[in-house]
Amino acid sequence: MAEDQNIEWKESWRDEYLKWICGFANAQGGKIYIGTKDDGTIIGVKNSKRLLEDIPNKIQNKLGIVADVNLLSEKGLEYIEIVVNPWAFPVNCDGEYHYRSGSTKQQLRGNALTNFLMVKTGIKWDAATVSNISVLDLDKESFDIFRREAFRSGRMTKEDLNISNEELLEKLDLLVDGKLKRAGVLCFYRVPEKIIGGCYIKIGKFEGSELLYQDEIHGSLLIMADRVIDLIYLKYLKAAVSYYKETRVETYPFARDAIREAVFNALIHCNWADNVPIQIRIEEDKMFISNCSMLPFGWTAETLLGIHTSKPYNPDIARVFYRAGYIESWGRGIQKICDACKKLGTKEPEYILHGEDIMVKFVALQSAKVTEKVTEKVTEKVTENLTESDKKVLDILIENPYATYMEIAGRLNISRKTVSYRIKLLKDKGIITRVGSAKKGYWKQI
Repeated sequence: MAEDQNIEWKESWRDEYLKWICGFANAQGGKIYIGTKDDGTIIGVKNSKRLLEDIPNKIQNKLGIVADVNLLSEKGLEYIEIVVNPWAFPVNCDGEYHYRSGSTKQQLRGNALTNFLMVKTGIKWDAATVSNISVLDLDKESFDIFRREAFRSGRMTKEDLNISNEELLEKLDLLVDGKLKRAGVLCFYRVPEKIIGGCYIKIGKFEGSELLYQDEIHGSLLIMADRVIDLIYLKYLKAAVSYYKETRVETYPFARDAIREAVFNALIHCNWADNVPIQIRIEEDKMFISNCSMLPFGWTAETLLGIHTSKPYNPDIARVFYRAGYIESWGRGIQKICDACKKLGTKEPEYILHGEDIMVKFVALQSAKVTEKVTEKVTEKVTENLTESDKKVLDILIENPYATYMEIAGRLNISRKTVSYRIKLLKDKGIITRVGSAKKGYWKQI
């Protein structure tokens, strides 16, 4: 029998194996056999009686726990069995915390250790209170977004929401003895970076290794959630256009529902204590969404893609997002992402683990990629009296005659009012005209 999650074979006893016992105690428990080869073949031990006395004492003195140490025999060969039960509290060996994962022992450090201790003690990072931010300091727009989305989703009734902000925070369990939890500050405070540096989202458009342009989205987590998806799809992605009879059909290379779910997952599960923003890298063929976090102990990338329970890294933040209707509470988020990708006709996402970073990779739908301009740029003769801003607006309208003011504003990173002004100038100069109604029409170059 080979070694696995719960079994370890050792030919002879060494005191360093107390670390293995520590690892079993911190994980799911297990057994160590002394006097066996790596394949489980029994070779026996000569000092079994002394080990029966020494090992239990060393376990208790070094680890502060009790384990069953049994003397077994087979074919005249004696060997030792050490049975370690899982312990509810963290167990350390000379100040080091070890954990059994698969058939290996790992020493926990950094965020892995922090996460482990929080799980064992039942204390989560987002549940800690903050002293220098009060309810009165919180942001009205963030509350407006939450109330709007919670009512729209049906997760809360009008009566539930028609209360003061402080009462709403109480209902969401974001106050402890009148003090805000970190989750309350991150979700409803306009500038969470004042207490948690790096609490924002970075988006970049890349061509190979070259960064073409980028944006940063700042604000509360609710403000970020409310704005990020529209920004990605209006500014960073182009839709392939087709027609079904008279109906215009736009197909984006990435499933919007999948990207939305992945970004919201990143906001909820991010280890904001690392002071590293969520990063979204968009290329022609791929999109990467990454955030600092750790999987629950014993989980792998394969666990994420299978049926699993909901274990949010930040449970209080997750509760706010659930009440707002942004997420489910059954651990179905990744399955929804996969289903959305299948529906679009592209590959399922790939989850890549880099130590304390979780990255999800999406592959673009090839048939939806827009790689060439539909029409050429307007001639110099037509545009010789136009400003650079006017030319950019005109180029977009020639490329996509159905572009909306908001889409143009997003792509050029200007206000809707500025777009309206530029289009009026183009119309007044007789360069473009509107064909059809305001809602269903399109722009045509004269």
